[in-house]
Amino acid sequence: MARPRLATSSARLVIICAGAIAALAYGGREVYLRMTHVYESDARVTADMVIVSSRADGWVVEMPAREGAKVSAGAVVVRIDDRVAKLRAEALRAQVAATQAERARLQAEHKLVANQADAMMRTRASAVRASAAARAALDSDILLARQELDRSRQLYERGVITDKQLETSQANVARLEHLRRRLDAEREQAEGSLAEAEVERDRLAVIDGQLASLEHARANLKAQLRQQMVDVEDRTIKSPVPAIIDRTFVLPGEYVSSGQRILMLHNPAEVWVEANIKETHLRHLKLGQPVDVTVDAFPAETFKGRVVRVGSATTARFALLPTPNPSGNFTKITQRVPVKIELVDPPRPVVPGMMVEVSIDVR
Repeated sequence: MARPRLATSSARLVIICAGAIAALAYGGREVYLRMTHVYESDARVTADMVIVSSRADGWVVEMPAREGAKVSAGAVVVRIDDRVAKLRAEALRAQVAATQAERARLQAEHKLVANQADAMMRTRASAVRASAAARAALDSDILLARQELDRSRQLYERGVITDKQLETSQANVARLEHLRRRLDAEREQAEGSLAEAEVERDRLAVIDGQLASLEHARANLKAQLRQQMVDVEDRTIKSPVPAIIDRTFVLPGEYVSSGQRILMLHNPAEVWVEANIKETHLRHLKLGQPVDVTVDAFPAETFKGRVVRVGSATTARFALLPTPNPSGNFTKITQRVPVKIELVDPPRPVVPGMMVEVSIDVR
């Protein structure tokens, strides 16, 4: 009976020794990993969640993409009734066309007035020059007629010519002087007509002012039209990135106001892990360190990642409610800092909000 008891004791001793060795090996491995890795279970998958809202008021007439749908960048996700906005744009286009037609009319009038003024000035200037030439020629004739009258008077005093011949010379001088006065009047009239032609050219400045004012009005209308076209475009809402529609907050037929959120989406290619690491471990972290990620949804698989950013503030700074200490009692609590971990070729797709555990190799 002694041999079975001895065999049983030996087996127990072997089992105890094996268990002790296993415990020591496991404990040694844990100690080694704790020295070379930073573990954290307070981590989750996250992404940039885009809240798509409306910039215009109106009825939702169409939502091509519903929750869970994948859309490409620039794809239409919401259409808001744009009939009134388009009518306003058409009215502005008509006003712009009217200003363009008025501008063309004023330009034609400007050209006509300029041509008429140039023709009038040339004609009146020619009349002034002709009157001046005729006046100069008449002055010569008057001078000769007066000289002839002086000779006639001398001859009359000596009895060489008759009274009739003297009167004829006097009449000739009087006729020429009367003609000079008429030419002077015609010249004054021609100069006045030339001044009127010059005044006619002043109308060009008035038309230029009307054209400048019309150009300002046209520019203002074009700016209003561009603004109205922005309002029309805002009523067709497109996805800013390739995305998955996570949630919709309205349905077709509902009325939305400016700034009201319509749906929420995220880019499935731009997801990462955010781990809240204790501040006492930050001294071990460096950018680029490899990370093993265990996703709770897929416990049998290990995801690979790397550290790409260490937060610049603790999570307490992002809290909505402050934590004042009016009583003066202070309990020191280890703070946590968000660390961004980029997933490298994940074997399965993950979605924002999934809980994960991370193991950062800090060697």
